[in-house]
Amino acid sequence: MERYAWKARVLPGKLEEYRRRHDEIWPELVAVLKEAGICNYTIWQTGDELFGYYECEKGSDYAARVQAESPVVDRWNLYMKDVMEMEMDPVTGAQPKMVQVFRLE
Repeated sequence: MERYAWKARVLPGKLEEYRRRHDEIWPELVAVLKEAGICNYTIWQTGDELFGYYECEKGSDYAARVQAESPVVDRWNLYMKDVMEMEMDPVTGAQPKMVQVFRLE
C-alpha cells in the first residue's frame, strides 16, 4: 500500500470554518475518495499549517487520477478555496506528492 502526504495553509481567521466544513464533509466526496482507494486519511493542523496523510490501496497514481477526473473533487476544491491555499500539481490536478525521508515500522 502506498502512502501519500500533502501540505497546505489555512487562510488567516478561517481555521474554524475549515474545521466546520470537514465536520460536514460531503458524502459524495467520501464516496469518491473510497473509490480512489484512499483510506486512513488524516489531516493535522498547527497554527495555519495543515498536513494531510492517507494510504492508497490502489496506488497513489490511481488515487490522483480518480480525484483529478472527479467533478465532486473539483467542486470541493472550489468550495475550500476561500479558507485555504494549496499548491496543486498542474499535471495531476492533485497536491504535489511529498517525498518520504524516514519511516519507522
